Amino acid sequence: MLHPAGPAARTIADLWWIMLAGGVAIFLLVMALLFAALSRPASPSVHGEDERGARVWMWGLGLGFPLVTLAVLTGYGLVIGERLLPRDTPDLVTVQAEARQWAWTFRYADTPVPATEGVLHIPARRPVNVEITSTDVIHSFWVPQLAGKLDAIPGHVNVLRIEAADPGTYDGQSAEFSGQGYREHVFTVEAHDPASWATFLQEGSP
Repeated sequence: MLHPAGPAARTIADLWWIMLAGGVAIFLLVMALLFAALSRPASPSVHGEDERGARVWMWGLGLGFPLVTLAVLTGYGLVIGERLLPRDTPDLVTVQAEARQWAWTFRYADTPVPATEGVLHIPARRPVNVEITSTDVIHSFWVPQLAGKLDAIPGHVNVLRIEAADPGTYDGQSAEFSGQGYREHVFTVEAHDPASWATFLQEGSP
């Protein structure tokens, strides 16, 4: 997930790094405040000055800074989430992903291509909507280098937008604990260049 190979995965990776930076900033501030409090010498002072100083430390740095930082991170996360929604775009490709214990079946909408088992074929550099469902229990569709993960739920279809920036093979897996064997519930995504994709659509093989 930290080596993205598509626009959605790249956006998620950027969000991860920004969230990490914000979390580290809050952690370092809290540790600095704790160190300052523990190392402060016990010296007599005016009560009013102590109270004003406590307000600055507690409300300004101890509460205000984390709240502002978390609010900014939350707003940024919501904007990023909105950008990742699977909206209609030119050259959109739709495929279906059906999970079961312990395999994946992929079907290709509006094409004569037969279903494939364990390998999802997509065109590179084009947006792809993956319509995800399950025939038994809840599974999870995840190709870390291409997009986030989304649950496969029996009787329901979830849609995930993925896109590969370059042709290649990308590893996918079910990220949901769904019984013994879930660790081997894997698949691959084969992203084709235009010529290879045209051949796949005609012959059902790369």
